[in-house]
Amino acid sequence: MRSRASSVDSSLAVPPLAGQPGLSAAALAPRSDLDTLKRLFPYLWDYKWRVLAALSFMVCAKLGNVGVPLLLKTLVDAMSIKPGNVQAVLVVPAALLFGYGLLRLSTSLFTELRELVFSKATEGASRKISLQVFRHLHALSLRFHLERQTGGMTRDIERGTRGVHSLISYSLYSIIPTLIEVTLVLTLLAVKFDVWFAWITLAALALYIAFTVTVTEWRTKFRKEMNELDSSAHSRAIDSLLNYETVKYFNNENFEAHRYDENLQRYRRAAVKSQTTLSLLNTGQQLIIAVGLVAMLWRATQGVVDGRMTLGDLVMVNAFMIQLYIPLGFLGVIYREIKQSLTDLDKMFTLMEREREIADEPGATPLHIHASPAVRFEHVSFSYDPSRPILKDVSFEIPPGKTVAVVGSSGAGKSTLARLLFRFYDVQAGRITIAGQDIKGVTQSSVRQAIGIVPQDTVLFNDTVEYNIAYGKTGASRAEVEAAARAAHIHDFISATPLGYNTMVGERGLKLSGGEKQRVAIARTLLKNPPIVIFDEATSALDSANERAIQTELRAAAQNKTTLVIAHRLSTMVDAHEILVMDAGRIVERGTHHELLALGQKYARMWAMQQSARTLA
Repeated sequence: MRSRASSVDSSLAVPPLAGQPGLSAAALAPRSDLDTLKRLFPYLWDYKWRVLAALSFMVCAKLGNVGVPLLLKTLVDAMSIKPGNVQAVLVVPAALLFGYGLLRLSTSLFTELRELVFSKATEGASRKISLQVFRHLHALSLRFHLERQTGGMTRDIERGTRGVHSLISYSLYSIIPTLIEVTLVLTLLAVKFDVWFAWITLAALALYIAFTVTVTEWRTKFRKEMNELDSSAHSRAIDSLLNYETVKYFNNENFEAHRYDENLQRYRRAAVKSQTTLSLLNTGQQLIIAVGLVAMLWRATQGVVDGRMTLGDLVMVNAFMIQLYIPLGFLGVIYREIKQSLTDLDKMFTLMEREREIADEPGATPLHIHASPAVRFEHVSFSYDPSRPILKDVSFEIPPGKTVAVVGSSGAGKSTLARLLFRFYDVQAGRITIAGQDIKGVTQSSVRQAIGIVPQDTVLFNDTVEYNIAYGKTGASRAEVEAAARAAHIHDFISATPLGYNTMVGERGLKLSGGEKQRVAIARTLLKNPPIVIFDEATSALDSANERAIQTELRAAAQNKTTLVIAHRLSTMVDAHEILVMDAGRIVERGTHHELLALGQKYARMWAMQQSARTLA
């Protein structure tokens, strides 16, 4: 399989210099957890009534939860009755037991109502963020997608989307309810008993939280290292699998497995380190909880012995402590997950803040085309990297409904013309116009809607043949798809397969040969039927017989359309209105086929070499 950048001019291999479009200043600056939460808040506030209702249910659930130990105390004290008081035995405990059960039920009921009401807000926010990231990735420049690592990026998006759920779940369902319950319990202990109960509880909680936050912050670097190594291993695996054929061609399965295993080994070491520090955190937490619980119960027991407290008070204090310390026992995990979710969200928000190198100008209008338009390159200069210019003062015109062909050696800048016309990049000097309109002043969508291309390196979706052809005109009928396939001379091949147009083409179209993929691409462009057509080595993967057969269809497809042909085989462009010969980013010759032959320069030499090679073949 060819690598992702195989169809790009060789100059693209040089990475962009610092200062080129990339991350915005806001994205480059370190972002605090609070800033990340501020970014998330508007997505949730779109469901403000659900948020407020969920918070109300959460408070009700905690009131019920705090009421359980209070009722339990009353129930225990009510059991201290005088012998022979049958009525008290039958009425008081029964009523208290019934109330106890209702409080327990209400706590669960309000908790479930909270989750039910808030689930739509959580899923809605997650959906909106994911959709915005997806749209933004498609809006980013070709430069970004040539430099990205698909595996690592998709892993970041996956973790970021999951982070929305985790952050909301742990904060709304764990942290905030615990804080409410701690406040209620501390108030009750201070009012009902002496203030030392509240101070002991508060001191234990403060020590517990300080220890948890400090150790977890220390552990975060190990967790980050784990995630980075995980993304690296995933990227390495995805890249290797995408280039499956290349791995097989060079018999490098063991080499790829060794590289992947090196990443897994580093990940294993980071994971072990993370687990060791987690064990230290859990042990310290349990020690603080045990000391705090013993101190509370010792004071409560002394109160019962001194007659200042009842047995029910002792039971209530114990119940309060258990209710408080059970969720606190997970505070380390919760805090770590919240921090990790914030980190994952920050990565996704940073991706969303990546600047669009190519963006529509404010007030850009759609491209207006009434017939086959003229395309003009006016003194265009362009470079992917300032140190390596690709196009140097290139000027030419494709008249309405005519065909202009471009030839030249590899790296001369031929394919760059197509990318600039599609506005994958903006020119550094000069301008490109369609129907007299500078493409920088109109919307990108309208420009690309007006152009169809048959690329040299055709990549197909892992779907059916029909889907890939119909991609040129979403919503096209089967009859339209078949007509385009016939025009591209691929209908008979498709019909001969067991599943016909429902045949799956495989990952990136690997189940099809190079020629079959290219004919699918031709059919897709024919179905789109745009006023401007680009053939970038459109027949490079076809044999001579098929090339001659499809040339007729390509000429028919280009009839009355403004056409740019980029090719190495000069025989495919002899009928062009004008032929441009490029060398080192400049047009060195131009004219018709016969004019260039008569000139006896570079084009004539290329023609003679190809004719000689064809004769020998």
